[in-house]
Amino acid sequence: MTERSTTASASLQRLPQYLAYLKVQQKMGATSISSTRIAGDMHLTSIQVRKDLAMASKAGRPKTGYPLDTLIADLERFLGYHNAHDAFLVGAGKLGRALLGYEKFAEYGLSILAAFDVDPEIVGREVAGKPVFPMEKFSNLASRMKVRLGILTVPEAVAQSVCDEMTAGGIRAIWNFSGVHLQVPEGIILQNENMAASFAVLSNRLAKALRQDATEGGLGT
Repeated sequence: MTERSTTASASLQRLPQYLAYLKVQQKMGATSISSTRIAGDMHLTSIQVRKDLAMASKAGRPKTGYPLDTLIADLERFLGYHNAHDAFLVGAGKLGRALLGYEKFAEYGLSILAAFDVDPEIVGREVAGKPVFPMEKFSNLASRMKVRLGILTVPEAVAQSVCDEMTAGGIRAIWNFSGVHLQVPEGIILQNENMAASFAVLSNRLAKALRQDATEGGLGT
């Protein structure tokens, strides 16, 4: 991945955070907002905020800032929140069940229609109102229901084989929570969520903050 594409990816990942923040401001009665205000509240620079928002909106005006209604609508349109994305989830364990029960996915245009598993104790039941089917029905149902998005929450040992089955069943995009680096055919979109990597970043930032606190405390004695 090039530096430019990495930067664009980071900007894209910030857009939902901007959207959530802007909706809070809107609920508080604000009708417009400046990049300086956004930057201050979100601990970014105003230049970065303007660059990020320019990906999705041309609503910003010098001195007057962004009209909130327009900016929110532009962000929702750019992120595809008005385009419903049906998905199947494979792996109805603890993480899978948590995702099945997450009601806010609907706000983002994501609808998990069903889950799939191999555990006979889970198959045939419902989780958060979603049916859990045996894995052997995946390809047929994905094809019949034209589902193109798959969410993978299975153990590492079976992640690749399940991924292969998903792509063979017509899945075009996979949201991968398994923690495994998956091999996918050309043209398949893969989004990895690595909790270990996220925690490593968090831990590193916390360690730096604590070292800074210790240094500042030492200088004050």
